[in-house]
Amino acid sequence: MKLSTLLVRAGINREDVTGAVSMPIYQSATFIHRGLGLSTGFDYSRTQNPTRFQLEKAITQLEGGVDSLAFSSGMAAITAVFMLFESGDHIIISDDLYGGTYRIVNQIFSKYQLNFSCVDITDIESVENAIRPNTKAIFIETPTNPMMKIADVKRIVDICRRNNLLCIFDNTFLSAYLFQPLKIGVDIVIESATKYLSGHNDLLAGIVSTSKQDIAEKLRFIQNSTGAVLSPNDSWLLLRGLKTLGVRMDRQQDNAQKIAQWLLCRPEISKVLYPGLPHHPGHNILKELANGFGAMISFEVVDIALVKRILENLEIISFAESLGGVESLITYPIEQTHKDIPDDLKKKIGLNDRILRLSVGIEDSDDLIMDLEHALLGGPQP
Repeated sequence: MKLSTLLVRAGINREDVTGAVSMPIYQSATFIHRGLGLSTGFDYSRTQNPTRFQLEKAITQLEGGVDSLAFSSGMAAITAVFMLFESGDHIIISDDLYGGTYRIVNQIFSKYQLNFSCVDITDIESVENAIRPNTKAIFIETPTNPMMKIADVKRIVDICRRNNLLCIFDNTFLSAYLFQPLKIGVDIVIESATKYLSGHNDLLAGIVSTSKQDIAEKLRFIQNSTGAVLSPNDSWLLLRGLKTLGVRMDRQQDNAQKIAQWLLCRPEISKVLYPGLPHHPGHNILKELANGFGAMISFEVVDIALVKRILENLEIISFAESLGGVESLITYPIEQTHKDIPDDLKKKIGLNDRILRLSVGIEDSDDLIMDLEHALLGGPQP
């Protein structure tokens, strides 16, 4: 069965006696035992809930793993994964990483003696040189946020195998529709399901999928113990969002390609970072790995004054946090998503005060281009 068909059928449970096409919302905190030692398989919703169970089952099918867990946010999912490690362990992370992930490793987990090294994940030699005797994992994004760097994931998987390390992949920018990292040897995949999987900017959720049964069991224990589970209502919303993931991402990618090409021709833009452009570093790597290039674009304006002009004159594209929804959103990473990144690291990765990040939605591409053009010129022209 093709992925697009699996998505549409997400949550359909043929074993349900009612025959409901839409998975019901089991808005219940607890479940009645049929007798001493007899359970329906559902006891308390922190441990498992029927609606969340069907969501996790659907995600596992999409990712091609052995199990998936739904969390209350993407950061809750990342937190649970880092809780797999112990004091003194060392983890290699990308130097161009979502600011929230960097914040949690630098300001939270460092207090518990977890050690992290920021490395350019496009430089395989640097990745290998960063390995220490106490290194336990490599944590990467591709494309990276917001500089759109592309890792050679197959080579990083090979490094992990040769050094007995876990390979952890944040797949938020591509989603399971475009890339299934578990199928090429990644051990753990994380997604902020708030983004593309949901697609409507109406819920917070995180997903962790794994190809290893022992890791799944450890994560189940962590989630049940700490309680960061996805609610029944949000599980249902996410199941509904999954059904249109394929058609949404097809439209978003098509729009992104057109917008990226248009931005290349604008004199106000000095750099366009979009993996779908043939000249983009890593374009061929991602073309081999994935079924598409996603719908995230970062671009650099020639003059910082243009940042304020663009953000204050857009009428269709919203100046807002987040990404991946049907509505196009634009952010200013240096002051928003990456504000907590140290200045020296920003400089190293090339993140400056002239870079904007655009999450392309499903609106008409001509309207989005017109909106950007008017904003660049200071507003609608007579």
